[in-house]
Amino acid sequence: MANGVLGLGSGQASALNSDLIDKLKAAEKKSVVDPYDTNIEKITGEKEIFKNIQTKVSELLAAIKPFDLFVSGGVSAFDQKSATISGDSVTFDAVDLQALKKGFTTVSVSQLAQKDVYQSNSVDSTVKDAVINAGTLSIQAGSAAAITFDTTNKTYQQLADEITANTGMNATVEQVGTNSFRLVIKSEESGIDNKLTITGAASQALGFTTDGTTLNTTNHILEAKNMMAKVDGVEYNVSTNNITVDGLKITVNKVDSAGSSSSINIAEDNTQVETQMKNFTTKYNELVALVDSEVFNADSKIADKSSIRDVISQIKSKLFGSYGSLGDKSVFNYGIELAKDGGLSIDSTKFNKAVQEDMAGLKDLFLGSAEKKGLGTILKESLDEMTFTGGVLSTYELNMQTREKNLNTEKEKAEKALNAKYEQLALQFASYGSIINQMESSFSGLKMLIQQSTSGN
Repeated sequence: MANGVLGLGSGQASALNSDLIDKLKAAEKKSVVDPYDTNIEKITGEKEIFKNIQTKVSELLAAIKPFDLFVSGGVSAFDQKSATISGDSVTFDAVDLQALKKGFTTVSVSQLAQKDVYQSNSVDSTVKDAVINAGTLSIQAGSAAAITFDTTNKTYQQLADEITANTGMNATVEQVGTNSFRLVIKSEESGIDNKLTITGAASQALGFTTDGTTLNTTNHILEAKNMMAKVDGVEYNVSTNNITVDGLKITVNKVDSAGSSSSINIAEDNTQVETQMKNFTTKYNELVALVDSEVFNADSKIADKSSIRDVISQIKSKLFGSYGSLGDKSVFNYGIELAKDGGLSIDSTKFNKAVQEDMAGLKDLFLGSAEKKGLGTILKESLDEMTFTGGVLSTYELNMQTREKNLNTEKEKAEKALNAKYEQLALQFASYGSIINQMESSFSGLKMLIQQSTSGN
């Protein structure tokens, strides 16, 4: 005889458990949620490839900048200069390369600019830390109005702090021996125009003057002086040891010995033009190779190949155009050649001949003018625009972000719907299990009665 009717009495409630729900949910998740994960993963890979393309575009942009009319600093690949220096009394620094003049600049130094420096009489620590109470101290810096300091109830350090708080002068308390201290007062800047004049009763007590007005030369340890030098025969008598002549900053370090001088020879330097052009072609070839490897790859993660292809199309449209004031110049006129793989190469002989014999033509081709921009100038602007809002790279990146955001939103909705569905199913299973248990319990009693009624037969 069967153990149950329609399966009752076989423990069917136990089959409606969490394991069954998990299996059903996992099966449905593969078709409802997992496709979102797959597409999100593709975008993650796409973002990595796009970042590589962005990097190559940035490298190409950096490589074309030396050929831009409006290059930062105003010095293009065609305006480089080199310098040969002799002597050690001065150092040279180019602050404005465009303003630099070719040829020799000779500098001879007869005097350095220096500050005005005074020291007080030496005192021990007891006097240093006690109040001065010696009347007033008057200090005049250059042509400015004199400033009066009252030493009443002031220590050396307090007086020094009050002096330093004023423009044109500084003061410190210096330990100059085992138990020996001096109040040192200096002009804030070097040069005669910044010299100090110290007077007053306290000036005598401290040792700056002999009688309140007459300078104590013993304690006037450094006299304000101007720098005196000749630059290409022109005499300079200035308060600082730095001067700038024709874009060249000259810093004086020491006085020349008799008959000596320092010099710098500035010359045009065209040796880097080919190197910089080769760097540009290398970066262009790397970008082209990377884009081609994605555009022509059926398994590429790039979703919008036409937009990526447009990056190269925009560059090529500029690169292979005609430039110059007469519109008669092309890169192909100067040794730059198109390779079979779509890349660029340089005929060094032809290019360097142009560098030596037709620099004006190269400048016309690459730099152009404000009225008629050259290749380098236009290409630099075009590469910049790609990253601006509305540019091809900016738009592509924004599109990726939007697609990724939408996928995550839809995935979240699908997961919530799936969870809600199986939470409801779990409740239904629990209800069904209770009913089945009740039916199985009733059937168990019926089964016992049947067994008892038949056992007597």
